[in-house]
Amino acid sequence: MALLSNDQRSHPASPTNPPAHQVVYRQIRELVLYGELVPGQAITIQGLAGLIGSGITPVREAIRRLTAEGALIATDNRRVSVPELSAKLLEELSFARLSIEPHLAKLAAQRITPAQIDALEQIDLLLDEAIEGGDVHGYLHLNYRFHRTLYSHSDTEILLAMADSLWLRAGPSLRVICGRYGTLNLPDMHEEAVAAMRENDPDAVARAIHQDIEQGHHQIARALVEG
Repeated sequence: MALLSNDQRSHPASPTNPPAHQVVYRQIRELVLYGELVPGQAITIQGLAGLIGSGITPVREAIRRLTAEGALIATDNRRVSVPELSAKLLEELSFARLSIEPHLAKLAAQRITPAQIDALEQIDLLLDEAIEGGDVHGYLHLNYRFHRTLYSHSDTEILLAMADSLWLRAGPSLRVICGRYGTLNLPDMHEEAVAAMRENDPDAVARAIHQDIEQGHHQIARALVEG
């Protein structure tokens, strides 16, 4: 994870040099998305600033944004934590993801190009290597990258933003699953999705993504029952 450089702190923003508050937001967002912050574990704002090498002010701004997105909760005026999923919240999250993401996949499949399919296949090959090698960090990054890249071809704004927000709620629990059960039994219907794209079958792409999400949420539900 890249920390703020002196240049980022002292020079105005440009397309290649985003403002410090945006960099900090992305850094903390990734800590949540990839489960680096464990659900239920409180961290002080100062500790979070020290973790990413930032000042307090941009961290507070990032926390406000991420709290509004449901990715963080304020436990008091100096601490935040990642929300823990309950069975009820998981049910809601499953409904939302299964309603939105397969539809995004279908829309993307209707307009995706062969070169874009090739790029998704390369991501999936790297993902398979991470699964085989027990690389939890690699799995979480590549799994999100596959889905986000696919959905980005849907030519949507509202639905894509909603999917991004839902991933912030699901990501930390996926990290818990990886830590508990390893990577070899993780769901992966990406190969089926890629094959359906090559066959120009958007409905089959949507079904593959639906199954991929459903299987992952079944494992999260199992972890909740087992405690």
